[in-house]
Amino acid sequence: MRKYLGVLAVAVLSAMSWAQAPAPAPAPAPASTQAPAPAQTQTPAPELADIPAPTAKSAPPAAPYPRIELFLGGSYAEAGFFNSGHWAGLPGWDASLGLNATRWLGFIVEGGQYFGTSKIGVGAQQPPFPSCGGTPSFCPSGPTFNVTTREYNFLFGAQFARRKWDGWTPIGELLFGHQGTRGRASAQGATFTEIGTGRALVAGGGLDRKINERFALRFKADYLQTGTAFALLGKKKQDNFRFSVGIVIRNVHKKKRTLEDETQPEP
Repeated sequence: MRKYLGVLAVAVLSAMSWAQAPAPAPAPAPASTQAPAPAQTQTPAPELADIPAPTAKSAPPAAPYPRIELFLGGSYAEAGFFNSGHWAGLPGWDASLGLNATRWLGFIVEGGQYFGTSKIGVGAQQPPFPSCGGTPSFCPSGPTFNVTTREYNFLFGAQFARRKWDGWTPIGELLFGHQGTRGRASAQGATFTEIGTGRALVAGGGLDRKINERFALRFKADYLQTGTAFALLGKKKQDNFRFSVGIVIRNVHKKKRTLEDETQPEP
């Protein structure tokens, strides 16, 4: 009996000692390993060589203009070449050759002639013809007498053009040169011819009306100042006006064919 009681006591003591023993601390959970953040990928900068360089905007080609112009036309002058106080309407012709240095400036050489009948009053003084009763004597009848007149001009100078519009081209001109006047009159069987020369000045302008690339119609009006010196009249200034209409013949520059034009197939 004592044997069993001893065994029971040992078992009770063992159970009590186990119940009083501290519980073992829980083992710490292993630290979770964080995945490394993905590296930020950087886009490589484009190479400078890959960026096309901006092309400079080329200036538009200058519009062509005729380098040579030939004018041929008829003309009409209201003139008083003898300083007689009587104006004469004289028909004639006018021609010029122009060389254009730029679009707006050209140099021209011009020639022209007027012819017809002028009138001079009869009196003691009727220059450039001799007076009645003088030596020599020229005594026409009537209040005036007719003078067969012929006048020529040879001029050179500058021409200005405003080539802004395709159909119309305003022009201006300033010319200087030489002129001569001849008058021939007859009365009572006597014929006298008087000749005088001097300077000439032209200032005026007009319009060219384009017909096509080669031809144009020109209208112009000019002030014509002459300084004729006759033997019996001396050197005098004459203020005259003229109007001219004619055709302008221009040279045409053909477009030069480029390599692209040569290699481009025909349509």
